[in-house]
Amino acid sequence: MRPLKSWHLAHLENSSTGARIADHVAAFIGSWQFIIIQTVIFAIWVVVNTLWLLQAYQFDPYPFILFNLFMSAEAAYSSPLILMSQNRQAERDRVQAQNDYETNVAAKEEIEAILRELNRIEVDKLDRILELLRQPA
Repeated sequence: MRPLKSWHLAHLENSSTGARIADHVAAFIGSWQFIIIQTVIFAIWVVVNTLWLLQAYQFDPYPFILFNLFMSAEAAYSSPLILMSQNRQAERDRVQAQNDYETNVAAKEEIEAILRELNRIEVDKLDRILELLRQPA
């Protein structure tokens, strides 16, 4: 008998390369690692472009117009990727909910069958006891 493939693997295999990339980018953007890296870049950018000692290296002086442009472009590209990833997550959740429902229905049917069998066994046992009691001693 061939082992059943989990719905996680089936869903992953049906995802396009672009979808998987969007999921990885969204996962990275939603991580502490990204927040820390972005904070460090922001701090270095501000320090380099504001300190008087580094005036020769200032490429984006206050009010940091280039930095604002960079952050706006980052937001413009990351927002659709995050939304695409969330839409796929919602679809995965729907598939998982349907799978869970089908599993629960099958389990309920099996439990009901077991209870019917146990009830039949109990009735047979009581019938045998009554039969033994009716027999003359």
